[in-house]
Amino acid sequence: MADFEPVLLRRILKKASPWLDAYRADGGYRALQKAVHEMTPAQVVDTVKTSGLRGRGGAGFPTGLKWTFLPKDHPGPIYMCINADESEPCTFNNRILMEEDPHQVLEGIILSCYATRASTAYVYLRYEYGRSYRVMQQAIDELYNNNLLGRNILGRDFHLDIYLHRGAAAYICGEETALLESLEGKRGWPRIKPPFPAVEGAFRKPTVVNNIETVACVTHIVDRGADWFKSMGVPPDPKNPRDTGSYGPKLYCISGHVNKPGCVELPLGITLRELIDKYGGGVWKGRKAKGAIPGGISMGIMTEAEFDTPLDFAGPAKVGCLGLGTAAVTVFDEETSIVDVLYNICRFFAHESCGQCTPCREGTGWMLKIMERIRRGQGRLEDLNILEVAGDQMGIIPGTTICGLADGAGWPVKNAIRKFRGEFEQYIRGAKKSRLLELVKTH
Repeated sequence: MADFEPVLLRRILKKASPWLDAYRADGGYRALQKAVHEMTPAQVVDTVKTSGLRGRGGAGFPTGLKWTFLPKDHPGPIYMCINADESEPCTFNNRILMEEDPHQVLEGIILSCYATRASTAYVYLRYEYGRSYRVMQQAIDELYNNNLLGRNILGRDFHLDIYLHRGAAAYICGEETALLESLEGKRGWPRIKPPFPAVEGAFRKPTVVNNIETVACVTHIVDRGADWFKSMGVPPDPKNPRDTGSYGPKLYCISGHVNKPGCVELPLGITLRELIDKYGGGVWKGRKAKGAIPGGISMGIMTEAEFDTPLDFAGPAKVGCLGLGTAAVTVFDEETSIVDVLYNICRFFAHESCGQCTPCREGTGWMLKIMERIRRGQGRLEDLNILEVAGDQMGIIPGTTICGLADGAGWPVKNAIRKFRGEFEQYIRGAKKSRLLELVKTH
């Protein structure tokens, strides 16, 4: 850890200019030159596959493997869609990359398109990110003016156009098929799969969907090599055949009740405790932590006793969380009511469910109503069991919905109740006792 030097944030930390001339002076587009002049698309795919890069958007699927799902010898067009929606609460690392170092992202997009033979790339951008839109568009214009986009890039038979597409501020469009529906001008509803996007995606053509931070990593993998990337992080667990390892640097967002909220770059595998104490400045106001959300609210909750868990792709699952997610850590202190925390989570998912699948549409709504009743002091102990059952029976994992929003909605609910049941029961009993005392006084 002592020898680690930030790569994704390197130019941002030294406050370098985000524009093309400065980026090139710092070695920018060297990886693109290398790929276009010295490597075939298949070699770029193999390099990314060998590196062990996994998607940084939440699911953690191996990036190079995803690229190989495209049909061989397809006449085209092939599309690349970049998910810049970043709508997971408390996640802001993509915004930092786009606003402060756009060419690092764009170089990664161009390299990914070269590897996958995509001729058009769409950056699906969160509508609220007004500055990101302006900076990215200016950087794209620079590339067109310097023969790094358009026809015959760098004098080779490689053609690419990049377009920014602003979404309509819907959390559901972070799901790749809902993103594609929205991109096509339709309602952002997830599609039933198969067919998967690699076979039939945008405009019914083969499509790859990647995240902003993921393609930024591609830039450095091509430039520095797969071995460099695998020198950081955590190797696969030999006891878990499904674990493909957690390699490379990761941008961790830190927010909530900490002294130094922000975004830091570290190798995958740092523990939650070290991240909070060393890089987040510890819990604010001299208090202790009650718990934390390790990677966006859809991942669930860790108690303070679980803070020594490593934040890699496998670590959070070992303590009952859904996964690493976007690595957006949100801390809440000992004076925060877990009832309020869960109420806010339920309110968010009830609002953001697209309503296509009955278990998600009805489940998120009813979980919110139950939490509202508990919060009003009218909850029952059996409500906790109902919430657990609802959390267990909705989502892709039990096979009741099209997309994973329901899993993300149900996971923190059952997670919070199982880990903080005593506090929920105390709240319900205390509220019931208070109501009885009020009745006695009025009569």
